[in-house]
Amino acid sequence: MKVFITRRIPQEGMKILSQAGVCKVSLWDSDEPVPRAELLKGVEGAHGLLCLLSDKIDTEVLDAAGPNLKVISTLSVGFDHMAMDEIKKRGVRVGYTPDVLTDATAELTVALLLATARRLPEGVVEVKNGGWSTWKPLWLCGYGLSGSTVGVIGLGRIGMAIARRLKPFGVKRLLYFGRTAKSYAAEVEGEYVPLDTLVSESDFVVVSCALTPETQGLCNKDFFSKMKNTAVFINTSRGAVVNQEDLYQALSSGQIACAGLDVTTPEPLPTDHPLLTLKNCVVLPHIGSATYSTRGIMAELSANNLLAGLQGTDMPSELKF
Repeated sequence: MKVFITRRIPQEGMKILSQAGVCKVSLWDSDEPVPRAELLKGVEGAHGLLCLLSDKIDTEVLDAAGPNLKVISTLSVGFDHMAMDEIKKRGVRVGYTPDVLTDATAELTVALLLATARRLPEGVVEVKNGGWSTWKPLWLCGYGLSGSTVGVIGLGRIGMAIARRLKPFGVKRLLYFGRTAKSYAAEVEGEYVPLDTLVSESDFVVVSCALTPETQGLCNKDFFSKMKNTAVFINTSRGAVVNQEDLYQALSSGQIACAGLDVTTPEPLPTDHPLLTLKNCVVLPHIGSATYSTRGIMAELSANNLLAGLQGTDMPSELKF
């Protein structure tokens, strides 16, 4: 059976596919995204497709693949890059990689929060450019977690993992907002509150929700206007949850203190983007799951999902829709 892989993936995944002996693999052998024309060509007649979050799997791609297509395996926990309604209509199974990147993403979120709140990137620059002269009482002061109120938007797997890691820093209150109250929030003494309450009372606002029609552009001018002017905003979910023009205004006007982003719209963020001119905005290149072990496990899971889909057996991690 023919399989197309849209990018060079960790060897752990390639090894599983080559040893299985059930498919002929065609690979876009690059670290860079597959051009659209090559994607459409590569999927022709494919029984299986292994893709990444940056690959738009729409009706055109599905049409190009044709009726042979049995399974799409995405090397991601997110699936907003795929036309799910159309995929469901065609009876194509979908595998994804939840859980395995939870810890890595939670760790990165905490690292980004601390780097942003304590102004670490600014400090590094000052050391390098000679700005470090002597000890000054108010120089490079930031915000600490001890005694603070943290608000988490989206207390799912990753949101909960973030909360668990932040609690030992001496966080006084942990608020959360989502579609429903979570029984497991008791573990971190989480308080389920309306969004307005979370936004207005939190010293740190951490966004860790899925991208849905309800959350698209959720963090906008109205949202930021309700935050404390000493508050820290962190987003490691999806770039489209934030209205970046409104965030720029909030940061440049002093409406909020600072922001840390691991996700943007678009990705990569253009080097001349206004957000990159601000000292109080830390932007990372979407590296939430970027540990060697996590990416290797993701590749293994993607390969096993793909094989199961090809052979009509149970997938280790199938998206039910």
